[in-house]
Amino acid sequence: MGAEFNSGADGGRGGGAGARAGAGGRIAQWLRRRAQGRSGGVPDAAAERVELLRAAAGAGLPLAPAAYPNGYRCSCERVGCPTPARHPVSFAWQTQSTTDRAQVERWAAAQPQANFITATGMVHDVLDVPLDAGAQALERLVEAGIEVGPVAVFGEGGSGADARMLFFTATRGTPEDEDEWWPCELDCHPETMDEHPGLRWHCRGSYVLVPPAKLPGGLDVHWVRGPEHGLPDPLTLLETLTDACARYAAAAGEAGADTDPHAVAWPIGR
Repeated sequence: MGAEFNSGADGGRGGGAGARAGAGGRIAQWLRRRAQGRSGGVPDAAAERVELLRAAAGAGLPLAPAAYPNGYRCSCERVGCPTPARHPVSFAWQTQSTTDRAQVERWAAAQPQANFITATGMVHDVLDVPLDAGAQALERLVEAGIEVGPVAVFGEGGSGADARMLFFTATRGTPEDEDEWWPCELDCHPETMDEHPGLRWHCRGSYVLVPPAKLPGGLDVHWVRGPEHGLPDPLTLLETLTDACARYAAAAGEAGADTDPHAVAWPIGR
């Protein structure tokens, strides 16, 4: 999916989309040390998890505990859970979400297996696109010198239709401009979805899993560019992302691939 990223695109994994990254960034360097340590010893996974969650909260991403995998099922034990290991634990997740690192540490210690979500539309939004389209767009954005914020990969190595790339941006809906924000429910089935296939804009009323998070089947959510990067205006990324999504959908259609370009990483509800 293209040459290695540079110009500040920091790496978080050794393979797939995460391998396209240059040097730089405290979290990226820490993650590389983690990967190198796998051959020389057993890393302290619990400490790594807490450090990444602290970094996310410190960057202003409001966090709340979420479910986690229990084999191929969800820890919530709901029969037929539609989003296993991908939803908040509490129905009050929007008011519960916090950037208080001490509280996040307490949650992490009390629930050592829990994933965490970050509530969107408060401080940040997330543009959610198919992994292949996102990787192509990220390369184009970096080459064009456009500022890109934190980027995470969801479900890499799983089904091509389910693997996603998440671009974290500044929010377009804040209490200061209430007339301009819209609840994320309106983005689920917009009339113009065919013009932007595969793109989901998580804003007010939505959430995404924040790295590190584990998914059923041994998959995960990890950073490609960590939260030390500033949050850009989403409109600076939107044209490149929608173009990459359209190309992805067209290529999938020509190949006869059994994929849904309108799929998203998770629905809003539990």
